[in-house]
Amino acid sequence: MSAASASADSQDWDIDGDTLREECGVFGIYGHDDASAITALGLHALQHRGQEAAGIVSYDDGVFHSERRQGLVGDNFSDRGTIERLAGRSAIGHVRYSTTGGTILRNVQPLFAELAGGGLSVAHNGNLTNALTIRRELVQDGAITQSTSDTEVILHLAARSRKPRIVERFIDALQRIEGAYAIVALTNKKLIGARDPMGIRPLVLGELDGRYILTSETCALDIIGARFIRDVENGEIVVISEEGVESIRFSERRPMRPCIFEYIYFARPDSVVNGKSVYAVRKAIGRELAREAAPEADIVVPVPDSGVPAALGFAQEAGLPFEMGIIRNHYVGRTFIQPTQTVRELGVRMKHSANRAAIEGKRIVLVDDSLVRGTTSVKIVRMMRDAGAREVHFRIASPPITYPDFYGIDTPEREKLLAATHDLEGMRKYIGADSLAFLSIPGLYRAMGEEARDEASPQYTDHCFTGQYPTELTDLAIAGPKRLAMLAEAD
Repeated sequence: MSAASASADSQDWDIDGDTLREECGVFGIYGHDDASAITALGLHALQHRGQEAAGIVSYDDGVFHSERRQGLVGDNFSDRGTIERLAGRSAIGHVRYSTTGGTILRNVQPLFAELAGGGLSVAHNGNLTNALTIRRELVQDGAITQSTSDTEVILHLAARSRKPRIVERFIDALQRIEGAYAIVALTNKKLIGARDPMGIRPLVLGELDGRYILTSETCALDIIGARFIRDVENGEIVVISEEGVESIRFSERRPMRPCIFEYIYFARPDSVVNGKSVYAVRKAIGRELAREAAPEADIVVPVPDSGVPAALGFAQEAGLPFEMGIIRNHYVGRTFIQPTQTVRELGVRMKHSANRAAIEGKRIVLVDDSLVRGTTSVKIVRMMRDAGAREVHFRIASPPITYPDFYGIDTPEREKLLAATHDLEGMRKYIGADSLAFLSIPGLYRAMGEEARDEASPQYTDHCFTGQYPTELTDLAIAGPKRLAMLAEAD
């Protein structure tokens, strides 16, 4: 069977298998009486960045306390007993979706180790593109690893540094690693934050009751009533102690290249990332998409939840009514048992339901944030037709994803990306829509407020669309994509 004519019925009907997933979110606070409780609240706000596991490490009077659990923050850090065990006035936390290492408790962050100069706990958002290479060097030199997470590499490198101070050891470790990362680390005297030299992953500095906070997104500041101070710069370490905030540059200055998917999909719409409102950007993306590819239609319907702001912008620009033609069930667990093909095929209806009253007899425009394998899009289109839609026009609020990611986004191998194996007409036939269109790359950059994409030095990390990776891919060059995925799970 050719790729263009492959039937959607032969695909895996996993209801969560056709979306992009980001690796994690981080949070840290220094010197506050309610450090662990505040960290738990901050992680609640970052839950969208990872739902597989969560952890908090606190420091109190010479002792580090750790609670790491599989599952959601609310299921594990809501009871008083857990928070009371995390004593201390400083804490860091992490929510995880695993792209490197399996979903097992020993991979749950923050990770902790005793170093010569004292304890060090680390939580990391992103992916190191040379972690497997460094891990093999460490193991061959006698190191004993306890997890398959690339974050453990940072602890080992810091432990092996000959520098006297932990901050200097931490800097030594950062100068060995490649890839995308936002890191928070806790010592017995300091809270440390670091952002990769290109600023691919976000990290912000905030303040609550005169105490400083580091976190992945501003929405985590909002939930606790904290004040946003600034973004941590690319290639910057922020060291927070009783003396205040110290800024150290650990890499040469480079142009910022933040991940464009933070704006398209990952960040919460109420966050501000690198000075841009995510909600405003997503609406602007929808407007650009309507200018480029608005069909003759009756209503605009978002694929919830991340497609909602783009669909609003599309509807406003196209002059069409905006309708919630799909209702999402927010209480579907990711561990739902699907024992038979019949039940698997009903899985999408547990997560998304058609609002027949809004769409029956209508020509509808479906707006979604992205298209990965295409299997979910097949099911959504079929659902709309079953509910009586007269025509279904699919519009994607990003360019076609034709290359995999190696910086913390869980994308499949290239041959499993629909846009890498089909032309536009082949994709349209595959998902069963009457028409299909993607936002262009120039349109995406216009929505970001740029006149054009700088081809020599792009303003954003957009390799999933262009194949132009911003850093070295050391592990990939050695192992290849299939072997790399296997090694990451097996190490």
